[in-house]
Amino acid sequence: VQLQASGGGLVQAGGSLRLSCAGSRRTFNMNSMGWFRQAPGKEREFVAAISRNGYNTRYADSVKGRFTISRHNAEYMVALQMNSLKSEDTAVYYCASSYERRPENVRVTPDAYQNWGQGTLVTVSS
Repeated sequence: VQLQASGGGLVQAGGSLRLSCAGSRRTFNMNSMGWFRQAPGKEREFVAAISRNGYNTRYADSVKGRFTISRHNAEYMVALQMNSLKSEDTAVYYCASSYERRPENVRVTPDAYQNWGQGTLVTVSS
């Protein structure tokens, strides 16, 4: 699955951004999808994930209530709506996909994902 992330940028604290990740048409619907982020000097961390069928989602505690992950299978796209952004949300955000036999599976660890996009930078100014 080829992944292309977009939507990053510079935003003030309290603002919003919407990230998008486009997948390949052929296999997108067989994959659960996730968003991870990596801040300078820190390890990559889980942000949000969604199952193949879109019914199950998981969020990191740090983003619950502020971020929403959604998938649009007809468009082969997964989105991450980020509201009430904080300076600590500043990072490079990566989308990833995991081939799943079970449509309800959700993955939260980086090593569960086989394919990664190139990353998009989100900078939140305080």
